[in-house]
Amino acid sequence: MRDNVVVFGEMLWDCLPTGPVAGGAPMNVALNLHQLGLNSRLISAVGQDLDGTKLLDFLRLFELPLDLIQIKSSHETSKVLVDTKDPENIKYTIVSPVAWDFIEWNHELDKAVEEADAFVFGTLGVRNTESLKTLIKLLHHPTLRIFDANLRPPFYDFEVIETLLGYADVLKINEDELEIFADYFKTEPTIEGLCFYLDQHFPMEIICVTKGSKGAVIYQKGKITTHAGYKVQVQDSIGAGDAFLSGFIKTYLEEKPSEEILDFACKIGGFVATQKGGTPKYQESDIHRSIV
Repeated sequence: MRDNVVVFGEMLWDCLPTGPVAGGAPMNVALNLHQLGLNSRLISAVGQDLDGTKLLDFLRLFELPLDLIQIKSSHETSKVLVDTKDPENIKYTIVSPVAWDFIEWNHELDKAVEEADAFVFGTLGVRNTESLKTLIKLLHHPTLRIFDANLRPPFYDFEVIETLLGYADVLKINEDELEIFADYFKTEPTIEGLCFYLDQHFPMEIICVTKGSKGAVIYQKGKITTHAGYKVQVQDSIGAGDAFLSGFIKTYLEEKPSEEILDFACKIGGFVATQKGGTPKYQESDIHRSIV
């Protein structure tokens, strides 16, 4: 079984009105994969400060390996100010610069990605040139490369996105990002229009478009597979998309058919939306028991 996954990017504290919660899409994905039984590792950085110590302690609660997380004495641990007035449309203010803006390439990172079955990356974690240079060096390995766009205005650049798309085997975007991509590439703002264009211009195997509570769509070489999602009582939507991606990665590596990939990904995304925060503790059986 292919189950060795390396995730690159941000780890942080989401500063909610009720208090700080550990988060960051790459960290959430790594934690979800770990809880689903995969061997996941996170490439990131924290500051040499109390927030960094607490964040690493949080990861230890999940027994996630910390060996690829760098500690920076010259930059602080990341914080994000979160507005939860609309629980289905969370707003974020991301402080800059922070420790993960300065992830340095080294042979240990290189070896980890070279030996991985999949390598997951996004745009926010490379808003700074140093982390971007590190990611580009790591992307030269021919492992399965999964690009989670995860656009966070103003921290993305389409010149960088086009470069990253050139390495991506799998692309995951949401409905809002589909419109942004379509506007940039001058295609119809539809799944068929954008995905056909991307499929023709970039060497990707599969594209997944998430639609929040309305489910998700997979586009693969002209074939479209849809899932309507699961109706759940939402506590908050923080981390639901990251959980979806984790479920997608698990079943994709298991070479499940598209229908099964979407069903499990929607199920785990729905489950996390019923919980508070982006990284609840669970076992896979909890997902199947809760979402029917």
